[in-house]
Amino acid sequence: MSNREIITSPKNPKVLLWRSLKDTRGRRETGCFLVEGFKAVEEALASGFPCKALLAQTGADVSLPAGLPVTEVSDRVMEAVCDTRTPQGVAAVMRMRSAPVTGRRLVALDGVQDPGNVGTILRTADAAGLDGALLSRACADPYSPKVLRATMGSVFHLPFEVVDDLPAALAARRDEGMDILSSQLDGSPFRAYRPSERGYVLVIGSEGSGVTDEVRALATHRLRLPMRGRAESLNAAVAAGIMMYQLTEETD
Repeated sequence: MSNREIITSPKNPKVLLWRSLKDTRGRRETGCFLVEGFKAVEEALASGFPCKALLAQTGADVSLPAGLPVTEVSDRVMEAVCDTRTPQGVAAVMRMRSAPVTGRRLVALDGVQDPGNVGTILRTADAAGLDGALLSRACADPYSPKVLRATMGSVFHLPFEVVDDLPAALAARRDEGMDILSSQLDGSPFRAYRPSERGYVLVIGSEGSGVTDEVRALATHRLRLPMRGRAESLNAAVAAGIMMYQLTEETD
């Protein structure tokens, strides 16, 4: 530990920068995000995302990869930097990485604003074997602490892209022959749909308003899940999970 930089003051300039990563503005200005906890840090380091700083709490019993510079921080600093109430003793500042999403089995999030839903959909898409995800700017920030926790590491496995113009991104894939599937309550029965060989993009709309009019207009298919009970609708992440798993089973 003697060769490590040691920071004990929450007012240290580096600490102030790290604390700013809790907010969307800070993440956008720096191009970085914070990962908390040993398991998440381990997956982040193995993912290929560039690591800008590795933080270890004084006295924490953690085993960190050799060869990476580690900054030792006091309990007060770790608590100030982390979003969780009881930090696990290790955190990492990672640089965001963007790459175009490709593949023939995709999910798109059209204004899904709840961080838990965004994270759960990304996690489920990873588990179901989809190739990637597109997120509109109106979605919850995929690099926010709550979304990162909800993904349980899948944010480091599943390619995803935040796009400025989701309708344009979907239209380009429709022109390539892919099906654009709009999930909506007034659509045709979902179970009757059969994916085309050229692939599909399943679009999940916002919790309150559903899919936007622009996306609805360019969709090749408008689909709904059966509602046999008295519930008016399903949670966005639950509906997405049901549909993603059936779609991948149809294309395996």
